[in-house]
Amino acid sequence: MMLRIRSRDGLERVTLDNPNNKTVSDLKTIIEKQLRIPTHNQTLSTNQNLLLAKSLQDLLLFTDMSNPNTPLTALNLSHGSIIFLAYEGERTVQGPAAFSPAGSFGKKMTMDDLIAKQMRVSRQENPHCELVSFDRDCANAFQHYVNENLAFAVKRGGFMYGTVTEEGKVEVNFIYEPPQQGLEDNLLFFRDPEEEKCVEAIAAGLGMKRVGFIFTQSVSQDKKDYTLSYREVLQAAEYHAESGLKEWVTAVVKLEVNEEMGGADVHFEAFQMSDVCIRLFKEGWFDTEVKEDHDPKLSIMKKDVVVGVKDTKEVDNDFFLVVVKISDHQGPLSSTFPVENRNTQVTAMALKNHLERTKNLPFVKRISDFHLLLVLARVLDVSADVPALTECVQTQSAVPEGYQILIESMASAA
Repeated sequence: MMLRIRSRDGLERVTLDNPNNKTVSDLKTIIEKQLRIPTHNQTLSTNQNLLLAKSLQDLLLFTDMSNPNTPLTALNLSHGSIIFLAYEGERTVQGPAAFSPAGSFGKKMTMDDLIAKQMRVSRQENPHCELVSFDRDCANAFQHYVNENLAFAVKRGGFMYGTVTEEGKVEVNFIYEPPQQGLEDNLLFFRDPEEEKCVEAIAAGLGMKRVGFIFTQSVSQDKKDYTLSYREVLQAAEYHAESGLKEWVTAVVKLEVNEEMGGADVHFEAFQMSDVCIRLFKEGWFDTEVKEDHDPKLSIMKKDVVVGVKDTKEVDNDFFLVVVKISDHQGPLSSTFPVENRNTQVTAMALKNHLERTKNLPFVKRISDFHLLLVLARVLDVSADVPALTECVQTQSAVPEGYQILIESMASAA
């Protein structure tokens, strides 16, 4: 079984044999062996808030994995589950295995052998995504919150969902914002597998899928001389690699301040991470420990790569970016319902207010909003009710009376 370990260093993986016989103590030993973190330094939990702990007292509040004899089966873990890890001290993130020699000692290497052992980094001229088009309402709802509520002081991000045409055009129709913590120059997602299961079920029912990653740059980054920082390259490459979608898009939203004119404008930019960037990430070439004095416009490799005619461990981030053209459209969903995982919790009152505000519309129109559907999906059956509702939304057909009564009763409970 593979488990994903989320720590301050990002997302890593460990592999367990015979997981049904393993305890928390066994898992800590495996983490020490595979990730090089001593067992006595580890605090584990299935609660994402562990990564927000500031002190030892805070860490002691997370007790679900504090007993070393607790069987992993008691924690409802499955293949791909995420466990959160806090630890003290420094570590070196394990890199890729060393190259094995071409053959036995003394064997001659051909020119092809030599070239195969070099990783050459060059600019990719053409993206696999011909164009990315944003639904105007969902894009505006995202940038409006960051502009009006966060004032671009900290970063914010989400996953984009939509469709991909045979010609490679990506249409973004809604944005899901996972639980997260945004800082001036860093963005940490606390991904919730159960919530994402609901999101994927809604998307599938609407004939859509996850097509990209969107994030904002803080206003403090506007004065920096890079397009994407090294942290942003690593995060964008991680999600691109995870998706397996060649048309995957990374979108950046920024506030460009014009001091001479005394104003500021919100800009959307879109990129794909280059094929060589994704290959380097998958094969573990990136040095993922970002030090305080690191130049953010450079990506650091664990081994030399070839850029032009030069062997180097430092690569300008722009080498990994392939520009994608941007357009907009009016998609099939509205974006007026409160968005998940923001500062204010979405309650039944929000549902009541939304239904009241849209009472003059057909019922299917009133629920044609991803963020509303996500609230419903948390209490409905993901495998039966969600597909039935999303089919109504996709085809804009009448919602069965039973579902209408159920949704209205949820709202009236406020």
